Amino acid sequence: MHYDLIVIGSGPAGQKGAIAAAKLNKRVAIVERRGRAIGGVCLHTGTIPSKTMREAILHLTGYRQREVYGDQYRNKRHIRMEDLSRKLHQVTDRELEVIQDQLERNRIDIFTGHASFVGPHEIEVESSANYARLHGEKILLACGTRPSRPDHIPFDGEHIFDTDEFLHLEEIPRSMIVVGGGVIGIEYAIMFATLGVDVTVVDGRERLLDFCDREIVDTLLYHARALGMTFRLGEEVTQIEKLNENTVFVELKSGKRLIAATALFSAGRVGDSDRLNLAAAGLSPDGRGRIKCDENYQTEVPHIYGVGDIVGFPSLASTSMEQGRRAACHAFGQTYEAFRHMPYGLFTIPEISMVGKSEQELTADCVPYEVGLARFSEIARGQIIGDETGLLKLLFHRETLELLGVHCIGDSATEIVHIGQTVMGLGGTLEYFRDAVFNYPTMAECYKVAALDGLNKLAAERSPAAEDAGPPVMPPVDVPPTEAGLGLNV
Repeated sequence: MHYDLIVIGSGPAGQKGAIAAAKLNKRVAIVERRGRAIGGVCLHTGTIPSKTMREAILHLTGYRQREVYGDQYRNKRHIRMEDLSRKLHQVTDRELEVIQDQLERNRIDIFTGHASFVGPHEIEVESSANYARLHGEKILLACGTRPSRPDHIPFDGEHIFDTDEFLHLEEIPRSMIVVGGGVIGIEYAIMFATLGVDVTVVDGRERLLDFCDREIVDTLLYHARALGMTFRLGEEVTQIEKLNENTVFVELKSGKRLIAATALFSAGRVGDSDRLNLAAAGLSPDGRGRIKCDENYQTEVPHIYGVGDIVGFPSLASTSMEQGRRAACHAFGQTYEAFRHMPYGLFTIPEISMVGKSEQELTADCVPYEVGLARFSEIARGQIIGDETGLLKLLFHRETLELLGVHCIGDSATEIVHIGQTVMGLGGTLEYFRDAVFNYPTMAECYKVAALDGLNKLAAERSPAAEDAGPPVMPPVDVPPTEAGLGLNV
């Protein structure tokens, strides 16, 4: 069977790449390893399940209501794993229906089975019940990743488990050691800690989440430690073993031995490409099974593209979708102007989001910048929802006032970051936030407070001589103190 495009993998990257090609009137096929696994890791073991479970944890523990109704507030006193997963199947089934409907409406053929190359353009799909051989003029690799499972670690899915097996735990453990402090490890660690589990995080790096703004990460770790979490950073794990039916231990190179009821291994992911026979297509994955691509997601074999987690960082569903669309358009000669300012969202507790440059990047690039801060404790909406420690940080050019970066931690951070993303995408400056009127009381008001904070810093630095040389940096603004934010001298 001949196709214009064959997509291997049906996660966000594969879906959007297939649909983009179908909209160009191309004949498209998707190969998915398991029939009910349309949607990939994102839908079945990754983004959707973990975020659904996170929302259940926030609701059942009363996390968002603690500052409003007191620390003892809890919606459900005894939380079980079945409580956390009750909503999961409903969400997954509904999303599966949506994805299948989209693929059918765009007349995309779906093949179930293991795909492997038999030539640069030839792919065979084999399952226990079927066999097919497909020819693709273009091929899109969107096969995703799976948790790294070193052979020396005795995984049993109950006491020592990876991030996929986490969803199948029968009960919430009393204590847990999380090996690996990356995005996934930290998200799960804080989820469990919010449930009251005694959590220790072990990571070989001295700093966690080093691609994030340091102040934001420090705020997150403050929250984590307030939940009772312990961090062992700069430590290398040498052994993980089950001590008895109720205990596991983790041995560190420094000689320390950590004891807990369970251990979650979350030290990286590997490309799910080992069964693809990439050598037959002329491709060589790296040591972690990932594919090297250029800025258009084209591999060293020109008609083969790679998108999503298989190409590495940032490994986010949102960016994977855009990668799939961009690769499909490039494959068929269509112009696709990719958006420069891609947001990042970490669904920790509290959540983190960012877009643009960080202070570390601007400092390394010798860019003259200033910072405007809005703390949620200064915002009426922050008081209403009980978020006392969240903050929004705006980074802007000292001379042009161009918005260079937005960093946020706290309730709704992954939502409100898009306001800054839009202004950055349109080349806006801090003056937009100074002059705009936001609904009150809302979290969006943080942008005005942060802008006024940053502009006031510039105004305070001006000398009398500089003022004689021209108009002030910030024209007089008549804003009532209550609406400008507590403690700001407007």
